[in-house]
Amino acid sequence: MTEDQERLPLTDTCWCGCKRATTRGAFWFQGHDKIAEAALNALDHRDSVAQRLHDRGFGPDRSVTEAAVQHGGWSRCEHCGYPGRLASGRMHQVRYPNCRENPNPWPAE
Repeated sequence: MTEDQERLPLTDTCWCGCKRATTRGAFWFQGHDKIAEAALNALDHRDSVAQRLHDRGFGPDRSVTEAAVQHGGWSRCEHCGYPGRLASGRMHQVRYPNCRENPNPWPAE
């Protein structure tokens, strides 16, 4: 959360609008964050991830993953360059312990 963003209230009710109770300290009933994300994508970008990327200035000539590494708190696997959140990177290294033998399939810009 950035300094200029207000702190969102925890309501113990799912934020997707389904009115289901959530576990204490959660915004979502399990899996409903993805439902809400898909609904926003449908409303704002005609249900197209490509359109969503284009609307934000990303595409084949401007990498959204590189922007996430540079400005969004993501990192790259030191062996193969796989981009992702820190937890995703750890899971990647568990699933693919031999990624260091593959010559950087995820080129950085």
